[in-house]
Amino acid sequence: MSPERQSRQPTAENGGGRIEDLIELIDTLLDVVNEENIALAMGLPASQSRHTERKLVLADQFEKWVVDVTMRRRLLSTPDKLLQEKVLRHIESLRSAMDENMVRLRAAIEASQRRIDAVMMAIREQISDNSPYNAKGRVNGHSASYAASIRA
Repeated sequence: MSPERQSRQPTAENGGGRIEDLIELIDTLLDVVNEENIALAMGLPASQSRHTERKLVLADQFEKWVVDVTMRRRLLSTPDKLLQEKVLRHIESLRSAMDENMVRLRAAIEASQRRIDAVMMAIREQISDNSPYNAKGRVNGHSASYAASIRA
């Protein structure tokens, strides 16, 4: 028997346990994404999110599920229509939470970029105030007087 055939999980035979594993994974991913969305809504910079690593691990596991189902290495068919509907509702909830997460992450990244731009502008202004040259490359008036007191 090939390894691909061994990994198939016919859910109708095992009472839908594999589908329930998927639902549990989706619920866990939903919890992490919702926690991150709350933190981002409160102004946490995206780079400081403690949820990122866990979200990536869970998203990778979910992606493997999708690939396995697509490649027919896992079967998610079940005669239990309520279970099928539950999976679809959870997937839709995940899609919605991930859409919100993308919007909030973009906003957090833009806010971080604005903070970086403001700091860089302040640094440039401070440097230009102390420079003997102005923005056009000409010698500032107060800097030109330094050489006047030198005698040969």
